[in-house]
Amino acid sequence: MGSGNILWSLAKNYFTVGLIGLTISDRYASVVPVRGTSMSPTFNPQTSTFWGSSIDDCVLVEKFCLEKYKFSHGDVVVFSSPSNHKERLIKRIIGLPGDWIGTPHSHDVVKVPEGHCWVEGDNSLSSMDSKSFGPIPLGLINGRVTHIVWPPQRIGEVETRMPQGRFSSF
Repeated sequence: MGSGNILWSLAKNYFTVGLIGLTISDRYASVVPVRGTSMSPTFNPQTSTFWGSSIDDCVLVEKFCLEKYKFSHGDVVVFSSPSNHKERLIKRIIGLPGDWIGTPHSHDVVKVPEGHCWVEGDNSLSSMDSKSFGPIPLGLINGRVTHIVWPPQRIGEVETRMPQGRFSSF
């Protein structure tokens, strides 16, 4: 009877610690899977494995950037879709408030309004992004992607980079 109580006590303690850890980690950071090819080759560069199924990258998303909306050009962010707030998207910030963005394959130039940013996928041919739905409110951003944490051979920091000639600040 004594060993049953010890096991029950250990199980309760581990469960409590796990819940607290999950609550704390979700407030400050989280791990999310990346689906699709819109951010390839940064994420999901391979389309299939040896067995024919795909392995999605999983990334670490930090949320400290949300306190004062501190973002930089080239940051990769997770945000709620402007058309479906339950859907999460991952794209790169191309323009910040006040920037002028030249849209690819057209001669349009768009000024990013205050409180918004312009986001695009690294694989522009397969990305639904600001080219489709326009600038997004900064309030839709859920966090900044800092590292790839899965699969093991791809673990590492996510590069902050900008495509050349995409914006001008005035």
